Amino acid sequence: MDTLITSTLGLLLAAIAVALIARRLHLPYTVGLVLAGAVLAMARVHTGITLTHEIIYTLILPPLLFEAAINIHWRELRQDALPVLVLSIAGTLIAAATVSAGMVWGLGWPLPTAALFGALIAATDPVAVIAMFKDNNLTGRLRLLVESESLFNDGVAAVLFTLVLTWAQASGAPQSLPGVALSLGWTVAGGILIGLATAALVLGLAGRTTDHLVESTLTTVAAYGAFLFAQHLGCSGVLATVTAGLVIGNLGILAETDASRITPHGRQFVLALWEFIAFIANSLVFLLIGLAVGGMHITEPTEIGLLAVIALVLLSRALTVYPLCLCFARSRWAMPLPMQHVLWWGGLRGALGLALALSLPPALPYRDAILTATFAVVIFSVVGQGLTMPPLLRGLRLIPRR
Repeated sequence: MDTLITSTLGLLLAAIAVALIARRLHLPYTVGLVLAGAVLAMARVHTGITLTHEIIYTLILPPLLFEAAINIHWRELRQDALPVLVLSIAGTLIAAATVSAGMVWGLGWPLPTAALFGALIAATDPVAVIAMFKDNNLTGRLRLLVESESLFNDGVAAVLFTLVLTWAQASGAPQSLPGVALSLGWTVAGGILIGLATAALVLGLAGRTTDHLVESTLTTVAAYGAFLFAQHLGCSGVLATVTAGLVIGNLGILAETDASRITPHGRQFVLALWEFIAFIANSLVFLLIGLAVGGMHITEPTEIGLLAVIALVLLSRALTVYPLCLCFARSRWAMPLPMQHVLWWGGLRGALGLALALSLPPALPYRDAILTATFAVVIFSVVGQGLTMPPLLRGLRLIPRR
């Protein structure tokens, strides 16, 4: 326990130093964290903590999903609900199918392996996307679209990955349609219902107290409780936490004073608390990503193969954004071309894809290749796309020029 605490404190001190340097150099904070982690790994600095599925899924992901969800106004989300749902559902399926086909035809991967990689890499990761937009102070409809889509297709990709993994472990044997429908329904509906029940319980208890510390503690229980309980029952923890966050945010934290179940002081305190928790979680996950990448030894795919994988993922995102946005060109949901460019280039991959890749059974064929390809895409997303996003936003005149 002492070693874990010491290691965590050391990582947080490194994160503080990176934050100060990144601000002075006008460098995206997440990029600085990944680069710092890689430098520490290459210098053979032993941190005592490694990136695992458990750390991402049970420690990092729930608070980041919850913090993003409680800050989304339902009134604004409702106005763009249709394009968000189309991009997150149809878009995830298109991206997964494109990547899967490319891995089969281009790199010769077996279909079950390619489908697994396509599913886990299809979702734009809210951890990376939200951190990037906070770095660039981006607000308005564009930020709402990207963050909302990221949250929802996060859940879609996690559900799709679970179904594909079940199929892959059955050696590609066909599953009965009723069985697939039942599994899908339980995963999705169960996660949403658990999120609603958790939110109702938390808001009910919050209405019985005026203590802001109790109110903030209840939101913490909601973030982790909804996620872990849903996972325990075989439902989507991602959907449970996002649902709980949306309901608690709109009926409690963001609601008008008379309608809110949380006191005015409690609302201010909860928002500040979750901003702090998200900062800590972001700091740890991106440092750990850098540490993991810095210590990797690439075997398969080769460097050329990894470049092809990155290009394929970018192509899959383009085939998601531009055709689907074209469907809304003559409607009130029309998205200008500069906004579409940001939706494409801002589709970062991050912690969720890594968590799903790390959760693959050790005996699964091509597991190491999937891990290597996932890390390569994540590093390109966070560093390459993260570094070029500020000049892109300025070039498209979506944020002021410095």
